[in-house]
Amino acid sequence: MRDISEQTRISMRFLEAIELDDYRRLPGGIFNRSFIRAYAKFIGYDEQEAMDEYARTMHERGEPDDESSPKPYKSLVYDGGSRSPIKTLLLALVILAVLSLCVWAGLHFYQRSVTPKTGGTGQRFAPDNPTGTQSHADSRLVQVPNTWKTQEGEHEFNI
Repeated sequence: MRDISEQTRISMRFLEAIELDDYRRLPGGIFNRSFIRAYAKFIGYDEQEAMDEYARTMHERGEPDDESSPKPYKSLVYDGGSRSPIKTLLLALVILAVLSLCVWAGLHFYQRSVTPKTGGTGQRFAPDNPTGTQSHADSRLVQVPNTWKTQEGEHEFNI
């Protein structure tokens, strides 16, 4: 037994577990399979038959065999799944519409906050036409700043 352990590099307790079909003492996973293959090869036993016996023994005991019940593998990278190209296009259009709406709303809010607030339109008629009626000679509007006249000793403010 010691000679087999030195040649196969399998510890004595694992070799004893293999000979007694006590696979619970083995480390598990791929190690069990490689230990059984190495042991079968060393003693001249058919490796495939040894693996079949191992699988049969594990199945009889109700324990999962590593090869017959592989663990499900879930990729950590999103690969798109089974979504159809039409759904992908519609989703992209919805996202684009929402982003466009957000940009428009942001610009609208920014413009409203930057525009100076005036009492009216900020436009006045030319001083020579105080009635507000337009003549044929001067039919254009002139913008004049709002001026507040103050009493003596107060400051004058232009808006």
